[in-house]
Amino acid sequence: MKKQIGIIALLLVFLAPEAVADEGMWIPVLIEKYNIKVMQENGFRLTAEDIYSINKASMKDAVVLFGGGCTGEFISDKGLIITNHHCGYGSIQNHSTLEHDYLADGFWAASHEEELSNPGLTVTILKYMEDVTGKVLEGVTDGMDKEKRDAVINANVTAIAAEATKGTHYLAAVRPFFLGNQYFLIVNEVFRDVRLVGAPPSAIGKFGGDTDNWVWPRHTGDFSLFRVYADSENKPAAYSAENVPYRPAYHFPISLAGVNEGDFTMVFGYPGRTQQYAPSDHIRMLKDVIYPNQVEIRGKKISIMEQAMTGNPLVRIKYSGKSFGLANGWKKWIGEIQSLDNMNGVERKEVFEKEFTAWVQADAERIRRYGNILDQYDEIYKSYVDYYLVSVYTSEVFGSSGVEPASLAGAFSRAVEMASQKSPELEKELQRLKEYAAGFFSSYDQEVSKKLFVAVMDLYGKNIGPDWQTPAYRELFASCNGDFGSVAERLFSRSLFTDEKRLNAFLESFDAKKVVKDPFYILAGSAAELIETRVRPELGSRDARLADLNKLYLAAQMEQGSDRVFYPDANSTLRLAYGKVMGYDSRDAVYYKHFTTLTGVLEKDNPEIYDYDVPDRLRELCLAKDFGRYAVNGDVPVCFIANNHTTGGNSGSPVLNAEGHLVGVNFDRAWEGVASDIMFNPKQSRNISLDIRYVLFIIDRFAGAGYLINEMTLVGESQNTP
Repeated sequence: MKKQIGIIALLLVFLAPEAVADEGMWIPVLIEKYNIKVMQENGFRLTAEDIYSINKASMKDAVVLFGGGCTGEFISDKGLIITNHHCGYGSIQNHSTLEHDYLADGFWAASHEEELSNPGLTVTILKYMEDVTGKVLEGVTDGMDKEKRDAVINANVTAIAAEATKGTHYLAAVRPFFLGNQYFLIVNEVFRDVRLVGAPPSAIGKFGGDTDNWVWPRHTGDFSLFRVYADSENKPAAYSAENVPYRPAYHFPISLAGVNEGDFTMVFGYPGRTQQYAPSDHIRMLKDVIYPNQVEIRGKKISIMEQAMTGNPLVRIKYSGKSFGLANGWKKWIGEIQSLDNMNGVERKEVFEKEFTAWVQADAERIRRYGNILDQYDEIYKSYVDYYLVSVYTSEVFGSSGVEPASLAGAFSRAVEMASQKSPELEKELQRLKEYAAGFFSSYDQEVSKKLFVAVMDLYGKNIGPDWQTPAYRELFASCNGDFGSVAERLFSRSLFTDEKRLNAFLESFDAKKVVKDPFYILAGSAAELIETRVRPELGSRDARLADLNKLYLAAQMEQGSDRVFYPDANSTLRLAYGKVMGYDSRDAVYYKHFTTLTGVLEKDNPEIYDYDVPDRLRELCLAKDFGRYAVNGDVPVCFIANNHTTGGNSGSPVLNAEGHLVGVNFDRAWEGVASDIMFNPKQSRNISLDIRYVLFIIDRFAGAGYLINEMTLVGESQNTP
């Protein structure tokens, strides 16, 4: 136990207040102790308690985890939330039909009664967080083996969470920070009645599409509006017509004053995952093996979907969400590869590892504790890369965006097992499958699916060696001599899982024997068996070894780096990042300024290209210069950049000025610094935010939904020059 306490003491010492203002994702409960002085020196005018408090309403009460992977924020006292358009995209798509195409036309509810419910969508609000490291490690000793140690920790974690939520409707979890060197209790309130209020057409909310994604300059109006509902006591409740708008403890005032270069900004949100302290072996694996393979297969899928969506509104509605999801990762990985190459990322890590080795070798006790860390990494990654590649590639091929019918067929395995056991719960399972299938077919087109099938099966045979291919794939390959196009029509015409009417009829008289003979069920089962029997156990054992090694390596880095500032990797918990508005040098002779305007939207206008077809109403407003109170020097600010450290999950995060007023909504990062998940580049790492004045302009002048602005608290006047 002494060693554990020593590591935590070192951690707290090294979280010193010398933090630079551009790098880091900071724990809000520790802002008072480690960050507030630096923030104030850089222009912040409030206190740490204004940011995070359990004694009074504070900014943390206005920031929410939106769904499972985005951030949102309250902008009125009536539960109104703003997040990104791409975060609300799935909900907007689910409500879209050919008759009411909210993706193409936008949606604006004129009253609470017109707001649209979204089953399954949640909004999570942090109530408080607490360092519980001592409680988690109670009973852990140095000589304890891993199995016993994990059992003690898991028991402690369960007891801590249960005690925290006893007698409440809250949910709690204990999360590891600093790769398991510290633990925090997270207590949340989860709301399940979340309704769509407003969204601009995709020609605004997704303007620039995949071409502009991950790049600057940007002209995307990436926002959507939702409202949280609660029961009469302001507590979470399932959807009901009797529910009323939630009254948040705090909502952000919205600034009309905008931003200037050099202004202090902070981003408050739920960043997903970073790997700042990973060894060179890990970065080399991603950059040289995993990312290139994923880029190739996703690029092929995206090409097929985009060609099919062109000129076909129904296919566009069905596949736009899938295409966007694929393209987001695809383009990011391309950028990460280039960014890491430009920064010599692997080489920089190797230089550090040489310095680390020299530091370890200089002391006998350090040799004992840390002397074989890097050798262990080398040994593990030699085989880890193979298992990891097979895992991710098998998912790409047989998952929901690859051999689509196989992903649906795989969901029937439980029903097959229940039928063999004559389970009385089979009817409930079949009803669940009917609902699942309805969702599947809402995003499915058979002709598109055939093309995806042929493409991914070809790539699977090309990039995954025979020893790692599924038996069902090898059998099918042999039967068609590798020409999957020749068998696609036959498979799709006969399968239960390629036609909605055929499947629904089958579910009325379910026969498990027919399911197990279906070619796509066989493909799905073979892939699942490969992963479950050959890949996951080996990958899991290596992941466990790496988790222990990563924890030890970070503790060693912190002991070595007494002059460094350490912040925990992102783990989908609430974090604060702060920095300043600023442009950057992109490449030789190319400097990007910090803002874009509506003029740039018109410059990109091209009715022949879907992603750049400016809506007629917006074009009219621009040409008439009908900007209302949102104009600055005869134009409307659209987006701006700053050097706040953000990642996936920060989408939709509030961007706040020195007074804590909302000036923007974070939605992306600039291409040159996209590798900041692994290695932050202060010269080029920039977060891209939507200027809140453009949001207000679209709501008010474009959509004529000024009644929504009446809910908001507006402060300041739009009079600055960007």
